[in-house]
Amino acid sequence: MLTLAAVVGLPLYYIVVNTFKTMADMTASPLGLPGEWYFGNYAEVFDRVPVLESFANTLYVTLGSVFVQLAVGAMAGYGIIMRDSRLNRAFGVLLLVAFVVPSQATLIPLYRTLVQVDLVDSLNGLIVMYAGGAIFSFFLIHGYMKTLPFEIVEAARIDGAGVWQIFWRIVLPLIKPILITVGVFQTMWVWNDFILPNVFISSAEKRTLVLQVYSAVGEFTTDWPAFMTLTVIVLLPMVLFFVLTQRHIVSGLLSGGVKG
Repeated sequence: MLTLAAVVGLPLYYIVVNTFKTMADMTASPLGLPGEWYFGNYAEVFDRVPVLESFANTLYVTLGSVFVQLAVGAMAGYGIIMRDSRLNRAFGVLLLVAFVVPSQATLIPLYRTLVQVDLVDSLNGLIVMYAGGAIFSFFLIHGYMKTLPFEIVEAARIDGAGVWQIFWRIVLPLIKPILITVGVFQTMWVWNDFILPNVFISSAEKRTLVLQVYSAVGEFTTDWPAFMTLTVIVLLPMVLFFVLTQRHIVSGLLSGGVKG
């Protein structure tokens, strides 16, 4: 494991350590620690690249997309469990078939559809596209809901609670662990995704952070420390997010693995 960690960690070390060097220092010693720590690369990147604007775009798309995915996935899972029927089971199979279709195979018809509703080159259009991730959320949440003690739901029904009250006051608090787990997975996916923003976003002011890195390849071709600095700035929010939420990934998945 230590050997594998070293193999994975070496490129990250290479990128981070060279953000504190000038181009000459990097050329002379690419893997060594900087003789004199240079912070000018960070000032240059923030001066030349609209990092904060792209951060706001990415944050807006991520929060909106993950909220829709969790809301739709939770309500769909609840509805199918509460009313088990042939139609709902067939609908679940249909979702499974749709889930295994590669998203790249549907990019052209999706692009034409979004053109017709004026959602191309729009952050809201990206949210609509990412809303398709509700299928993944549905499968995880639906599987977790099957482990819940539905005697509580039946007791609430006897007491006169309606469908929405049961969902909001009983089911939703019980599925909080899997909601957090799915939210972490989907946040990392949306934040780091490149394909959809690259296809559906063309305006510079609407670029996400990943698109800024892509567009900076030509701009920083002769200034690799600056390019690596931009890469670190883009990676840092997700690294911190993962460190803070990694325990929820394991606990959320395992808590639904054993009934009772």
